[in-house]
Amino acid sequence: MGFTEYYVNIFVSLVLFAFLGLILNLFHELVVKPMKLQAILLKQGIKGPPLSLLIGNIREIKKAQSSIVKVPSTHPLPLTTAVHYSFHSLSNGGNNMVCQVFVFSLGTTQTLLVNQPDAVKEITTCMSLALGKPSYQQKDRGPLKILSPELYMDNVRMNLIVESTFTLVDSWKTRIEVDSGIADIKIDEYMRSFSGDVISRACFGSNYCKGEEIFLKLRALREAMSKKGLSTGVPRMRYLPIKSNREAWELEKEVRDLILHVVKERKGAATYEKDFLQMVSRSHRFVVDNCKNIYLAGYETTAVSATWCLMLLAANQEWQDNVRTEVVEICRARTPDAGMLRKMKLLTKVIQESLRLYLPVAVVSREALEDIKFGEIFVPKGVNIWMMVLALHTDPEIWGEDAYRFNPDRFSNGIKGACKLPQVYMPFGVGPRVCLGQNLAMVELKLLMSLLLSNFSFSLSPNYTHSPVLRLVIERENGVHILVKKL
Repeated sequence: MGFTEYYVNIFVSLVLFAFLGLILNLFHELVVKPMKLQAILLKQGIKGPPLSLLIGNIREIKKAQSSIVKVPSTHPLPLTTAVHYSFHSLSNGGNNMVCQVFVFSLGTTQTLLVNQPDAVKEITTCMSLALGKPSYQQKDRGPLKILSPELYMDNVRMNLIVESTFTLVDSWKTRIEVDSGIADIKIDEYMRSFSGDVISRACFGSNYCKGEEIFLKLRALREAMSKKGLSTGVPRMRYLPIKSNREAWELEKEVRDLILHVVKERKGAATYEKDFLQMVSRSHRFVVDNCKNIYLAGYETTAVSATWCLMLLAANQEWQDNVRTEVVEICRARTPDAGMLRKMKLLTKVIQESLRLYLPVAVVSREALEDIKFGEIFVPKGVNIWMMVLALHTDPEIWGEDAYRFNPDRFSNGIKGACKLPQVYMPFGVGPRVCLGQNLAMVELKLLMSLLLSNFSFSLSPNYTHSPVLRLVIERENGVHILVKKL
């Protein structure tokens, strides 16, 4: 054997050895590891639907998500019942029996859905570093570094929210005049415009017009991410140049470039304006990541919450009248201030009940970064944990027989008096990972609702069809149509 042939044989052997190692590693990651994790959970009596190789239960979950229940506004059932029907199949993993704990698979990512109240309490209050943000979310949304609610409120101020609300009020008054006294308005985009205007002014100050452009791009990015959301567990899917990935990559680049352009302008300007961007402009990545987080936490979720709250007020005329009376008596034709908002007990209960039935984000997710135990449930490293908050918010065992009905009076004695297990009420999350923007969101919702109720009356339009759908947030497949009349 010649010298050259000897080294060629060695090279070929090394290539074959590396290829075999790659095959074995892929086999372990794609087949052995998922089966091992499932076996550990199965030994505890935790079951789930059968898996398909590589894609897991993605096909079944997509089918459940596409099964939208459409209920006309004249349907005799309570409107909120449709949410339960829409997501029942998803929340129990395709099983005909409702389970509090079961396992399903997003690709090769094993996911444990936990709706057992005691276990949920332990998970949401867990301070251990063994439990954290799912790895598939790390790149898409960046580190969670949102500033405190005190800084938000110091920057936003009450008059900023009021100004954005009056812009909305004026646009509706114009619509009503054009439509001869009463307007059939699809309110979804108006709520997004309001919320986007508030956040844009808060984040970008005098550059808020540029902020609106950024948030429109972020909304498009969120929609692109929702299209590929279930495929995150398929190995390396996020790195393949398929259409949905290319669309998301392009939008991410556009968002980053827009944000950094505003940062550059701000650094070069002699300004003393105290806005969010100025406070965090020392770190470019910090700004980009926070803008993405604020979009979901403070823009889209607030808009969705406001839309559902108006729908419920339009569908429950007695509550609408009572809250309007409270607002008028407290404000006496003046613009609401912080002290007035604190006195609006009925409005607070309505918002709390609306967030119970139509919380913006239906699922809270975590990942076991190390082996961890919650009660009797042992969760091995690498397993994702989902808590279906929507199911917990409408569980008759927790909230009573009227769990699916709109009844703000259940909050007359606060959250602790509203249900048997107050820790399961988490429209903003609970424990160490609670949403830091909840104070801002509540102020926005109170100001918006109080000013709208002072100027208009609402009823459901004959064109309204109740069709909630679960994407990254609970949205309206066909929008919310409301008849709006000027008072």
